[in-house]
Amino acid sequence: MSAVQNWRAGPGAALRGTLAIPGDKSISHRAVMLAALADGISRIDGFLEGEDTRATAAIFAKLGVRIETPSSSQRIVHGVGVDGLRAPAGALDCGNSGTGMRLLAGLLAGQTFDSVLTGDASLCKRPMRRISEPLARMGARIDTAADGRPPLRIRGGQALVGSDHGLEIASAQVKSALLLAGLYAAGDTVVREPHPTRDYTERMLSAFGVDIAFSPGHARLRGGQRLAATEVSVPADFSSAAFFLVAASIVPGSELRLLQVGLNPRRTGLLAALRAMGADIHEENASVQGGEPVADLVVRHAPLRGIEVPEALVPDMIDEFPALFIAAACADGPTVVRGAAELRVKESDRIGVMAAGLRTLGIGVDETADGATIHPGVLQGGSVDSHGDHRIAMAFAVAAQMAAGQVDILDVANVATSFPGFEVLARGSGFALERL
Repeated sequence: MSAVQNWRAGPGAALRGTLAIPGDKSISHRAVMLAALADGISRIDGFLEGEDTRATAAIFAKLGVRIETPSSSQRIVHGVGVDGLRAPAGALDCGNSGTGMRLLAGLLAGQTFDSVLTGDASLCKRPMRRISEPLARMGARIDTAADGRPPLRIRGGQALVGSDHGLEIASAQVKSALLLAGLYAAGDTVVREPHPTRDYTERMLSAFGVDIAFSPGHARLRGGQRLAATEVSVPADFSSAAFFLVAASIVPGSELRLLQVGLNPRRTGLLAALRAMGADIHEENASVQGGEPVADLVVRHAPLRGIEVPEALVPDMIDEFPALFIAAACADGPTVVRGAAELRVKESDRIGVMAAGLRTLGIGVDETADGATIHPGVLQGGSVDSHGDHRIAMAFAVAAQMAAGQVDILDVANVATSFPGFEVLARGSGFALERL
């Protein structure tokens, strides 16, 4: 990871321009994983050149997969088949990526060799029992550190058995880990969710030739199938686009066009929430790219109003809440968030950290165990700590554009894990943003 970095941001002016947002992080992770397990050579275009996704690619290189990089954002993966991975020489470092670690735990649970998954200090504080316990019911053996946290020690040579999993908490990462383990299990693996989550894994398994049945909140696959190499085109990451959608909505005079953003219906809860708040966001040039819906998003400044965020939207916007908190701080009237306890165990306690930062900037926030009420006001200058959380760092860079004074944002190096080049793109569109 990069050394500690800080930003000084805002106040800003109107944002203008046409922006190419980097590739979707979730799809980039899954593309490398499934291409590695496929028979044949797969090409990935639009791969996110972030630290998280590079860490996943590096792990598969250690597992014996040849991966070429003909140019930036491209990968050519020489698949070894579902039974072709080799035992690594040492621990596998997932960096800051919870997605990488959780999905890999499912994939590696079915291998013949032992493996160890570790990560940076932030990742090693995140709970992994939600993965290890359901995998154990399939026959996996995964040992964790205290309180179910990484590193994960995965015992090879286990005979996995397909199971019917009724998840208590909706999580695309848990679902995906179980489906990947299901490739190595005898019989059918079924995952049922209390609320539908993003279906990237299901769509991509299908693209690689796996016979999988899925609908919102439900997925079933038969173990023992092989994957066929294919070409993957990765759309622009909606979670990264979210910061510019909010920024252009709140900064007067702004108009931005964000090119070919992925609009998976299980990912775009923030889009629905912003439109309910009065945001002016239109879709143009819609198409389907690699099985995923995409479109240009044109966003113009509009006055926002506070809302009660429908709980049904929460699973579809869990990574976008830091951006939503900033929109809420600039709206007319309070915004209420409920049913988002998952935010407490992301890269940071995102409810607590966002609330603390907004209070520092003069915004009232009432916290609850599973959400918050944000009382809008005039953002002031000040110093906020992102606690190494990339999405919180970018959210406060957006907030600073509307602040009455400069905002210093501490510990922003991890922005490179999900959005390399954010600073350059932001400044190019009109952000007042510099490194300290």
